[in-house]
Amino acid sequence: MALMIGVPKETAPGEKRVATVPDVVEKLAKLGFSVAVQSSAGDAANFADDTYRAAGAEVVGSAAELWARSDIVFKVRPPSADEVGLMREGGTLIGFIWPAQNPELMQQLAAKKATVLAIDALPRQLSRAQKMDALTSMAGVSGYRAVIEAANAFGRLFNGQVTAAGKIPPAKVFIAGAGVAGLAAIGTAASLGAIVRANDTRAEVADQVVSLGGEFVKVDYEEEGSGGGGYAKVMSEGFLAAQRAMYAQQAKDADIIITTALIPGKPAPKLITAEMVRSMRPGSVIVDMAAEQGGNCELTVPGEAVVRHGVTIIGYTDLVSRLAKQSSTLYSNNLLRLTEDLCKTKDGTINVNFDDEAIRGLTVLRQGEVTWPAPPPKMPAVPPKPKVAAVVAPKGHGHGASEPMSGKSLAIVFGLGALAFLLVGLYAPMSFLSHFTVFVLACFVGYMVIWNVTPALHTPLMSVTNAISSIIAIGALVQVAPPIQDAAGRPTGWIIGLAVVSIALVAINMFGGFAVTQRMLQMFRK
Repeated sequence: MALMIGVPKETAPGEKRVATVPDVVEKLAKLGFSVAVQSSAGDAANFADDTYRAAGAEVVGSAAELWARSDIVFKVRPPSADEVGLMREGGTLIGFIWPAQNPELMQQLAAKKATVLAIDALPRQLSRAQKMDALTSMAGVSGYRAVIEAANAFGRLFNGQVTAAGKIPPAKVFIAGAGVAGLAAIGTAASLGAIVRANDTRAEVADQVVSLGGEFVKVDYEEEGSGGGGYAKVMSEGFLAAQRAMYAQQAKDADIIITTALIPGKPAPKLITAEMVRSMRPGSVIVDMAAEQGGNCELTVPGEAVVRHGVTIIGYTDLVSRLAKQSSTLYSNNLLRLTEDLCKTKDGTINVNFDDEAIRGLTVLRQGEVTWPAPPPKMPAVPPKPKVAAVVAPKGHGHGASEPMSGKSLAIVFGLGALAFLLVGLYAPMSFLSHFTVFVLACFVGYMVIWNVTPALHTPLMSVTNAISSIIAIGALVQVAPPIQDAAGRPTGWIIGLAVVSIALVAINMFGGFAVTQRMLQMFRK
């Protein structure tokens, strides 16, 4: 029998998101489920009831009726005690739960003999679980929104400009924490033209910071900061002291500071002290993205924007909801991918398969039995690095890297070359010597520019370049043509012969270059 998925209206203060959007309702119906949505559940995210009806969902008037009829409930925020009371016994709940921070909620859901899949408990180490990773989806949105809030509170442009009215310096943005939210903030601030610097305890994110247009600021202390599940770990006191000194220096120079540091199951670490805030220039801005967990700044007021020592400190806890339509769409897609894994038979029923490591990690309650925390997923063993044997470089054939010539061979080559030049100089006419000089210089330039290019760099572009370089055919054609004035002593036979050979070789190079390019492009099209 097909199950009903219910989508209630979120009751948390300031929450504008909705767990499912109309586009996803249609895809859930194709999996065999029926969908019911509470009236006005999507209004704050600009999804009207009529759009849900058009997608095939039933719009239910009250929350009590929706919870009572739903076999599976999709939610964004953890349910309140009143909502748990409305839940059908033995039902299924999917959404953010945060079991470590909500032990009482876990007990209430267990009493209902509920099966609960906490989207925040997803084992993010699994590559195939990325399609369900709602934490990453929401963090990217919040990082973008944090920069927008900072720009709104900041009194200047982000990008530098030189105008007739004067020079505008670019804003300097420092971002503490280069996780998903931090990287989104770096990319957004850099795209707006700001000078962006960032720091993270995980040294491996430095390349990602640079690739997004930022500068990675390193702490003068060696310690690895990677924790489980893509988070940072708690650092030693020595590292924290060095980090505070670096933050104090950055605070004096930065116009905007955005903090994103969080540690799972623990209060947000205090990174920005009151003294650092006092050292900032008046009009500066701090956006504390960790405000909901206590904040990274000592002066943050969760849920509010306050001014302290002339610095605006933004502690909004609803950054994701401030882009409700976009974040709801991403979140509902994450839940859809999870539902697809739960309903592989597409018959409108779900199978909470504990043999699937992603499903096992998500499941914190099964029919009232607490199954959290899940055992860590079995990651494939990293094969040991093979010993690198000394590779003897083969002798070069043709052009490219090769061994240098021996002294004896080099002396013979230079001797023969000098003898050839001597004979040409003694017996060749003056008119020939000018052409011969150009020929020798062309050979030298060709050798230095073309012949030393390694074969690995040959591409279709190289083929076209060879073909275009065949413009030397013009010079050969000029030599084949009869001279405008009859020049005595001109070696006409030799010149015409060499010109004819040049035209033949150039024709091969020209047509062959374009032919090779065409064949390679056809190969790429396949």
